Amino acid sequence: MSIVAYLFVLYTADVLQLVRDHDLIPHAFADDTQILGTCCPSDNEAMQNLVSDCLDDVSSWMSVNRLQLNHSKTEALWCSSSRRQYQIPTRPVRVGSTSVQPVAVVRNLGIYVDAEVTMRAHDCNCARLLCNIAAD
Repeated sequence: MSIVAYLFVLYTADVLQLVRDHDLIPHAFADDTQILGTCCPSDNEAMQNLVSDCLDDVSSWMSVNRLQLNHSKTEALWCSSSRRQYQIPTRPVRVGSTSVQPVAVVRNLGIYVDAEVTMRAHDCNCARLLCNIAAD
């Protein structure tokens, strides 16, 4: 590991622990950090509040460390089985003074993940790309 990578890991370790302190799961790759959590459908409001509180703390940590949370790139995805999709919250997640409307699909390291945790969104995107290549 290069010295720059080592310093980056040391620098960001605090924010990862901050997320863990909220009983959530951090996932970091380069300058992208994801915050994951699980709950029963009946606890989704409590989870939404927990994530918002965690994001407040992350945003404060970033500010102290001369970093800035990019609200325009912040996404919220609620996942469940297809038979429980009706229980997924539709109200926005509070991120500081802004709100993030939950989306049905997110892109994670080039893979499209949908709310039902199937590969449909990814398969459709790949098929569309292949069709565009074939048309050229």
